[in-house]
Amino acid sequence: MKNSRRSFLKNSTMALVGAGFLPKVLQAANLAPAKKISLIGIQLYSVRADMAKKPYETLKALANMGYQYVEHANYINRKFYGYKATEFKKVLNDLGLSMPSGHTVMNIDHWDKSKNDFTDAWKYTVDDAATLEQEYVISPSIDEKLRRSYDGLMLQLDIFNKSGELCKKHGMKFGYHNHEFEFTEKINDTLMYDLIMNNTNPELVIQQLDFGNMYGSGGRAKEWLDKYHGRFPSLHVKDEIKVDGRGEMNDGHDSTTIGDGLVNPKMLCELAKQVGGAHHFIIEQESYQDKTPLECARINLATMNKWGLV
Repeated sequence: MKNSRRSFLKNSTMALVGAGFLPKVLQAANLAPAKKISLIGIQLYSVRADMAKKPYETLKALANMGYQYVEHANYINRKFYGYKATEFKKVLNDLGLSMPSGHTVMNIDHWDKSKNDFTDAWKYTVDDAATLEQEYVISPSIDEKLRRSYDGLMLQLDIFNKSGELCKKHGMKFGYHNHEFEFTEKINDTLMYDLIMNNTNPELVIQQLDFGNMYGSGGRAKEWLDKYHGRFPSLHVKDEIKVDGRGEMNDGHDSTTIGDGLVNPKMLCELAKQVGGAHHFIIEQESYQDKTPLECARINLATMNKWGLV
């Protein structure tokens, strides 16, 4: 079985420590999204093996394809793919790239209950994101232990809101990126994604909707775009095919080149731009069939450009 992005994130998450319950922030209804310049980028997890071996050369290859925006999935010990924030910013600038968003797992171990404040580790995460001039600091995970109870989930979501307050001081917003469990797991007879949507403050926390991650578990992006207008300024544009075996999300599906699968990402991107407030269109592909990751990146960008979203 292929290594899934969920497994990658799970292995990078630190152990939990105790924390207290934080005040609940209710969803603001019918929030009108601010007008933003639309962009097409790539989640660098799509080319993770190349980035691990040759980050500069891989970024240069993406820039030569016509990419202008990237989203990171590697921030370890205050470094992006081995570069300090200022160094990585220079690398990107030299290649004509920028990084408006990035993925770093945020858990309750980043909240210091005794000080009623974030740990230095999370403050550094936000500081370094600001150095890269990110618009969004996105966490792509909720710890499984916290998902077992209503109080645990509310604790995590309140910390998300607190992170939004911290990000706001730097002119950014915090964000959450879905996988598949949000569309199957319930607490108190309420679907987890509804709980997430209704207990994160949209003025502080954005939602990055991943079309593909939810597909095999029965989640359909159109339903959520229609239900929560204006809540999805950022998208992971992904397509899915049925496969033998467990697949990326343990749901019998793998991602494929966009437009060649079951998801209809073109329609979803157009709808998301119309009603979801979408202006970040971030390409992601984790499985490649008979192609290389970089070849898929080239094909996906060409496809997205044909759609005329930006």
